[in-house]
Amino acid sequence: MTTKSDYLLRLKVISLGNVTVGKSCLIKRYCEKRFVSKYMATIGIDYGVTRLRVRNYDIRMNIFDFSGHPLFYEVRNEFYRDVQGILLVFDLSNRRSFDTLDYWLCEMKKELNLNNGQKSPVIIFVVGNKNDLKRVIDENEAKLWANVRGYQYFETSGLSIFVHLGFFRRYFSERY
Repeated sequence: MTTKSDYLLRLKVISLGNVTVGKSCLIKRYCEKRFVSKYMATIGIDYGVTRLRVRNYDIRMNIFDFSGHPLFYEVRNEFYRDVQGILLVFDLSNRRSFDTLDYWLCEMKKELNLNNGQKSPVIIFVVGNKNDLKRVIDENEAKLWANVRGYQYFETSGLSIFVHLGFFRRYFSERY
C-alpha cells in the first residue's frame, strides 16, 4: 500500500521582477540561508533549490532566478515551460518596480499562452521585498493590486534571517 511518505514532489518556481528588486537575495537567503550584501546582477538565470516537508510529503522546490534585464528575455522565455509557481517581486522602496508589475504579468501571460482573461494554472505570489527600508508603496495598495488579480501578497526582506517565504509551506500545506 502506498502512503504519502512515498511521494517526492519536484516543483518549479520562477522569480520575475525588475533588476535590483532583490530576487537573488531572497532566493539565496531562503535556499542557502545566507545574505549576500554586495549587489551582483544576475546574468541570464541563476538557480536555488530547497526542501520542504509538508505533512509526509518531501518537496524539492527548484527556484529559477531570472534576470530582470530586458536583454535576457530570450533566455527567460525558455524556462516558463512546466512551471508551477511564480514569484512576482518588487521593491517596496522603489515605485517604478511596483509600476512595472503589469509588464511582468504581460510577459508571463504571453509565455504561458494565456489569452482573454484566461486564469493562470500557475500559483502566483506577489512579493513586496525590502520591507526593512523606507517604503514608498503602501501595504494596502500592494495588497489591492494582488487581490484584484487573484494573487496572494506577502512582504519580506532578504536581510532578515527569517525570510518570510513561509507562504510556500502554507500554500503546499493546503494542497497536500
